[in-house]
Amino acid sequence: MPGTYVLAVAVDEPATIEVGALGERAFDRGTYAYVGSAFGPGGFSRVERHRELAAGERDARHWHVDYLLGHPAASLAAVVKFPEMDVECDLASALPGDPVPAFGASDCDCDSHLLRAPDREALLSAARAARERLG
Repeated sequence: MPGTYVLAVAVDEPATIEVGALGERAFDRGTYAYVGSAFGPGGFSRVERHRELAAGERDARHWHVDYLLGHPAASLAAVVKFPEMDVECDLASALPGDPVPAFGASDCDCDSHLLRAPDREALLSAARAARERLG
């Protein structure tokens, strides 16, 4: 099934991470929201790929978020799916938090698809409310 998704990523300690062509990025301790889309042939299997990478079961890094999820300080805390909804850019600009410049937005005009969220519950509540509103 295709759609859009929000990953809640917990960063347990400050970390500087090499993020592919973006170079080194500093991440403070806290919760981050990554907004992605899965409209290719595998649909939401992309989310499972993210889970595997975060769990250390996969090494290949293709997207910016892979570098964050593959770092030992980061873990995948939660996922909110938006089945059949193409709302990636809308969500990236609507969820609470401060954008991490240029992260995950190389194929669109957005400033970022990764936000430093105020906290996990505020992020998840906003994502679920957006899913109800948009669905």
